[in-house]
Amino acid sequence: MSKMRYVICVLALGLMACNTINGIGKDIAKGGEKVQQAATSVQKKI
Repeated sequence: MSKMRYVICVLALGLMACNTINGIGKDIAKGGEKVQQAATSVQKKI
């Protein structure tokens, strides 16, 4: 039973890590979009 608990805990932590990494990836992508929009805006002004 102890091994089963260990496996379940490892799987749960793995799933949480995937969600966290996925969230960070989305945040970075949104930040990149904002930088791209700002660069496009500056190019239009020039």
